[in-house]
Amino acid sequence: MGPSVNASLLVMAVTIYLVRALPLTLLRKEIRNPFIRSFLFYVPYVSLSVMTFPAILSATASWRSGLAGFVAAVVIAWVDGNLFRVSIGACIAVFFMELWI
Repeated sequence: MGPSVNASLLVMAVTIYLVRALPLTLLRKEIRNPFIRSFLFYVPYVSLSVMTFPAILSATASWRSGLAGFVAAVVIAWVDGNLFRVSIGACIAVFFMELWI
């Protein structure tokens, strides 16, 4: 490994350590502000959505079929909420959209 790789690994390690260690050292008391608590509650969901949505659109041959599967999944989840039905419905929507395009 060259010096640039070692420097990159060191920078990444320090960054990850600081992100995890600073809240433990700076915040000693419980957070009571309702806005901050709700913000911290939704951070995992938002970060998962931000990582997943582009993958949904690029996982198929066309972004249109990925969008059709996404819309079908959202509608079925809103109406029914069963994860198995949502995934099957999204797969069927993508399949028929790929046949149609």
